[in-house]
Amino acid sequence: MQFARNTADFSHSKTMNLNDDFSKRVVALENQAIWTPSPLPGVERRMLDRVGDEIARATSVVRYAVNSAFDAHEHAGGEEILVLEGTFSDETGDFPAGSYLRNPPGSSHTPFSREGCTLFVKLRQFAPDDLQTVRINTQTTAWRQGLVPGLSVMPLHSHNGIDTALVRWAPNTQFNRHVHVGGEEIFVLSGVFCDEGGQYPEGSWLRNPRMSQHTPYTGPEGALIYVKVGHLD
Repeated sequence: MQFARNTADFSHSKTMNLNDDFSKRVVALENQAIWTPSPLPGVERRMLDRVGDEIARATSVVRYAVNSAFDAHEHAGGEEILVLEGTFSDETGDFPAGSYLRNPPGSSHTPFSREGCTLFVKLRQFAPDDLQTVRINTQTTAWRQGLVPGLSVMPLHSHNGIDTALVRWAPNTQFNRHVHVGGEEIFVLSGVFCDEGGQYPEGSWLRNPRMSQHTPYTGPEGALIYVKVGHLD
C-alpha cells in the first residue's frame, strides 16, 4: 500500500477557492490532476477543494521533493495527514507510507522530508473541541469485519458524528444502497472503486454532498479507500 504528503498556512494575496460549493458532488481523477507550486521550493500541491487563500480550509494532495521542508507553522484549525508515499517527518518523528496523523487546533510543527513523500492533507477542518493528537500506523493496525462479506474496515478517528476510516474491498464486492446524511468524502488509495456514477481508479477523489445516495461496488481489482463521513453538514 502506498500513500501521500502535507501543506502549511502562509499568507497570499490571490483567492484560490476551488470546489467550494459543498452541496455539489465532485469527482477529481488523478489523470486530470493539475500540480501547482507552494510558497516554498520543492513542495507542490494538487488542490481538491479550498476555501480561502494560503490560509484556507483545504483538501489537497501534497508532494515533497527530496530534502524539502516547510517553515515552522501553527494549525489554527487542525491538520489531518495520510502519508501515501515516502517518509514524512517533523520534530515528533518519521512517518512512513501508511501513517495517519492528526495535529489538533493550536498545534505547530516544522515538517520536512529527507527522501521525498506524497500526502493526502486536510487543513482547518477540525471542530474547536477536537483536541486529540493521533498517530496510527495503518500497516500494522488490525482490520475489522465490515457490514457485508468482502469488506474490511480500519477506524481512524471519530468525533461528534464525524467518522474517518480506511475501507478495504475484496474483488467483486457489492455494498447496499445507502444515504450519506452528513455527506461522504473518498480518496482511492489502490484498485478501482465503483458506483452507478462511474469507476474511480487509484488517486481519485470524490465528495458526495449531504443526503446523497449511491450503491458502491468493486470489480476484479478490488479497492482500498480512505473515507470520511458526517462532516459536510
